[in-house]
Parts: sequence; C-alpha cells; structure tokens
Amino acid sequence: MMNELILKAENIQKSFQTTKKLKLDVLKGISLDLKINHITVVIGASGAGKSTLLHILGALDRPDNGSVIFNEEDIFNYNDDRLAKFRNKHIGFIFQFHHLLPEFTAIENVIIPQMINGTSFEKAKEKSNELLKTVGLLERINHKPAELSGGEQQRVAVARSLANDPEIILADEPTGNLDSKNSEEIHKLIIDLKEKFNKTFVIVTHNSSLVNLADKIFEIKDGKIFSV
Repeated sequence: MMNELILKAENIQKSFQTTKKLKLDVLKGISLDLKINHITVVIGASGAGKSTLLHILGALDRPDNGSVIFNEEDIFNYNDDRLAKFRNKHIGFIFQFHHLLPEFTAIENVIIPQMINGTSFEKAKEKSNELLKTVGLLERINHKPAELSGGEQQRVAVARSLANDPEIILADEPTGNLDSKNSEEIHKLIIDLKEKFNKTFVIVTHNSSLVNLADKIFEIKDGKIFSV
C-alpha cells in the first residue's frame, strides 16, 4: 500500500448500552495508520476503549461508524462470512489469557487455525513444528495447556497467531498475566518475530517495557486518540 501503510482506520465510532440503558460512547471518531513492519503500541486508562479498538481493527467487532481500509477496501463492507475469512487469513491475535483450547496439545492448537484456512493436516503440522521451534517450545509440542507454564502457554499463543502467516498481529495485554521474567522473554520474542517474519504488531498494554519497544505510541483518552 502507499507510503508503506498496511491498515488505515478512519473515524471509528463505537458505543455500548449500559445496564441502565444509557448510551456510553467509547470511541469518538478514532483514526490511525498502521505501517508495515512497525510495532504500534496503544495505551490508555482501563475502560478507555483500547480493547474495543483492537477488536474493530481485527474485525472481531463492527464499528457504529467509520471504516477500516485494507488493500484499498473497507473491510466492513464485507458480509460476516467474508469478514471471518479476512480475519483468519490476514490477522493474528494474542490475548492476555491466551485462549488456547484446553483439550488439545500445543501443536494441535497451532494446527487447527491452518486447517480452518484450508491447509492440509501434514502441511499444517510441519509449519506448526517450525513455529513452535521458533518460539522455543519444540520439546513441549505434545503437552496440553494445563501442562505448560503461563509463559509457555503464551508462547503457544504467539505461535498460533503466526499460523496462517497474517500480515498483522494484534496483541491485547500479551504480558498482562505474566511475571517480569516471562514478560521480558515475550517482549524479546515479539521483536525477533517482527524482524524474522516482517510482521506488523499492534499492542494494547499498560506495560512500560512494551512501550519502550514501540515504533509508534498512541494514547486513547476520553474516546479520542493522540500520538505520544
């Protein structure tokens, strides 16, 4: 895309209804550009709308108004089926609580999204082995999430986010549930993956160490976004 932009959000607005049926405006016209192979960090107080923005950028939720442009198309003109295909192919997700499927092993958790995307089992297995090796978990591939430490589970989640070779990785407090040692290891891993795979990261965080890794920092405040 022009000027090395990979994704462009324009005038994103989102509101929710409270339990008392009052309208709560969370995002009030947010626009931002994401550059290829950059780490963009979004900060802000709890409840400011950081995760809401991330979910919209990743097509997990639709805005009330506004657009998200990818390959010169507004993804929110897609129907739900096409939007799901876009999400599975182009976006990888890392969540604070990893969301691994507990009944499946580490390698199976990385295989599944590839098979959903139409990859054969053998090719998916081969790639999953490579990704788990990249994140330092080759010897733990046949362990289920309950048999892994918190840091190891998050590494599986990182490998899974790369499974379909997405252009953009969205991370919501990826180290929020980890101790300082494991947090530092995940930070280093993100930098390594950005360089090795030429990925674009958007990270929502309270962690000042992650802020220090950013190419660009935004803050959400009172429903608006500001460059820091």
